[in-house]
Amino acid sequence: MGNLQQSMTKVRNLLNMTFFRVLLFILLGIVMYFSMYSNVKPEKLDLSLFSVAEQTIRSPITVEDKASTEKKKKEAENSVKDIYVVKKEIAQNRVDLVTSIFGSVSEVNEEVKEEADKKKNEISESDGEESEAPEPSPNEKLAMVKEKLTEDVTREVSDDVFLALLQAKDGELTIAKDLTVTAINKIMNSEIPAEQVENAKKRVEEELRFTSLRSELKQAAIELGRYAIYQNQFYDPVATEELRQQTVESVEPVKILQGQIIVEENQLISRDIYRQLELVGLLDSVNSVQPFVGLFLIIVIALSALYYYFHELDAQSEVKQSYLLLFSLIFILSILLMKVISFFQDSDYSEIGYIFPAAMGAMLIKILIDEKLALYFTIILAICGSIIFNEGITGTFQVTAGIYIICSGLAAILFLSKQNRRSKILQAGMFVSAVNIIVIFSLLFLRNGHYDTVEYGFYFVIALISGISSAVLTIGLLPYFEAGFGILSTMRLIELSNPNHPLLRKILTEAPGTYHHSVMVANLSESACEAIGANGLLARVGCYYHDIGKTKRPQFFIENQVNIENPHDRLPPQTSKNIIIAHAADGAEMLRKHKMPKEIVDIAEQHHGTTLLKYFYHKAKQNGLEVKEEEYRYPGPKAQSKESAIIGIADSVEAAVRSMSHPTPEQIEGLVRNIISDRLQDGQLNECDLTLKELETVSHSFCETLNGIFHSRIEYPEMTKQKVKQA
Repeated sequence: MGNLQQSMTKVRNLLNMTFFRVLLFILLGIVMYFSMYSNVKPEKLDLSLFSVAEQTIRSPITVEDKASTEKKKKEAENSVKDIYVVKKEIAQNRVDLVTSIFGSVSEVNEEVKEEADKKKNEISESDGEESEAPEPSPNEKLAMVKEKLTEDVTREVSDDVFLALLQAKDGELTIAKDLTVTAINKIMNSEIPAEQVENAKKRVEEELRFTSLRSELKQAAIELGRYAIYQNQFYDPVATEELRQQTVESVEPVKILQGQIIVEENQLISRDIYRQLELVGLLDSVNSVQPFVGLFLIIVIALSALYYYFHELDAQSEVKQSYLLLFSLIFILSILLMKVISFFQDSDYSEIGYIFPAAMGAMLIKILIDEKLALYFTIILAICGSIIFNEGITGTFQVTAGIYIICSGLAAILFLSKQNRRSKILQAGMFVSAVNIIVIFSLLFLRNGHYDTVEYGFYFVIALISGISSAVLTIGLLPYFEAGFGILSTMRLIELSNPNHPLLRKILTEAPGTYHHSVMVANLSESACEAIGANGLLARVGCYYHDIGKTKRPQFFIENQVNIENPHDRLPPQTSKNIIIAHAADGAEMLRKHKMPKEIVDIAEQHHGTTLLKYFYHKAKQNGLEVKEEEYRYPGPKAQSKESAIIGIADSVEAAVRSMSHPTPEQIEGLVRNIISDRLQDGQLNECDLTLKELETVSHSFCETLNGIFHSRIEYPEMTKQKVKQA
């Protein structure tokens, strides 16, 4: 394990250089690319026109068949019939025309009559006798009528019609007009296209033939009726074009759907089928590079986001590189395991991919690194899984596999959010198994397929195996990652805080005063660290072990001197100094011997920094000895982290407050501020990144915790009497 740690340290040192860090991302990209290469590679089909298909071929994508769509639109456009409209005003115009002809005849008759009466009166006045005035001849009357009408009417209507009308009596003319207008109205109010005009004229002729008019007048009415009948239905190009456009726009595009059968086995590949195969990219698949470019872009996006995450990660360079290397190993392990499982998809059970322990990587990263990174890992793994497990489907992505991996990973992360003990990992695996079963069955039910009992049992078993194997693999791999990378996980810290740990039991039994002191310091440090955003749990556990070195000579430390004489009273200051100072180095050595995490060892070694043992230094000077201040200082090193610095301050604060009798809040605050000020002036905080604002927060947290511990209590009568007796 030591060799593994040394190897990992060398790799981390290399990752500090940008070149090797980029090289690691390139390696990740290569692993991802080649693990998914075969899954995006287009299937090679040896097909030719008018050959017979050796297998059933389905479309790998959904694409619009534009040629078929255009053909369908053309058929729809051709199916639209021309639109004809009936112009109602034509009927009224023709009726008015016939009415005007009758009116003109009546006017001529009236004029002839008036002229005759006028001449008759003139003759009678001149001769004194009444005599008949000469009446105009029929041709003269005909000429008079034609003058009142247009040239078109006189050309289209024969003279016989006018003569017949002129010879009719007023009553007959009125009846003829009414019958003719009625017949024309009746026929013209119906649709009369161009090809039906002659039929309409025959209908109006039939209408007038059986009237009671005289034969000459009837014939005239018939001829006028035929003349009045005219086409009233005309082609409307604008409305027809609008209807055609609407019909074309309403045509749905013809699409070749993903999974749609293009050609059945043993079916002849016709020109249309061959065109569809070419359209979906199955004919030029050998030279197609688009799937590989798409895969490359997906990998670039995923790795770019990952690079940005680690670039912005607020952590020390060494920790950041450890996390990056750890993430890479877990990710590569998961991808390779996924790829191995995908090789078994060719068997009868194509859904074997559900057995993949999808929650393993998420749990490892959640425990060892960070919950946010675990979520990101789960998303990337789901994308890769949806491509790797795409065997047996026509598309590139097996969406159900992606959903399954995301749900499984999220279930593990959520369960472990507040469950940090190693014993909870197996429970998390059972929880993940339950989620897996629900997800798989929900996906099966959504498909609305029909499965028998054996198939349901198969899905149940592989979902159960996936969750449990995730937990088992996590438990098995966790110690190796923790030891190899020197990672102090939350779970590991909680285990180290167990009072049954051998070193804690050693402190409790051999130095109970030190144990109590350590617990008090832990309470102070944890609250202060959490107040400034540092690792409170690390501070608490570090406090438990920071004075483990005192177990070598417990009676030489004041907190363990109960009912015994202080041995330092009989020792020279130089010897006492050596004993006291040694406890920091002795503690670090003991912790290293027990293979404790580096962070815990550093706290034990750094919590006193290079502070001065003032009591024994001044005692030596009082004894008249020539001493240097450096000889009475701890060897250090100074605190390198916020946690070590806060524990060092809390250690001094707890010891100082414990020595006070009935401390008031004001005394406690003054003492805390003096100790922090002394540490600052002594340069003990120069090598950690604590800010003055954070020190103010730490001071406030210490005061709150100490006031809660040393608050005044009511003295009961028995206690008062006992104190009086003792006095």
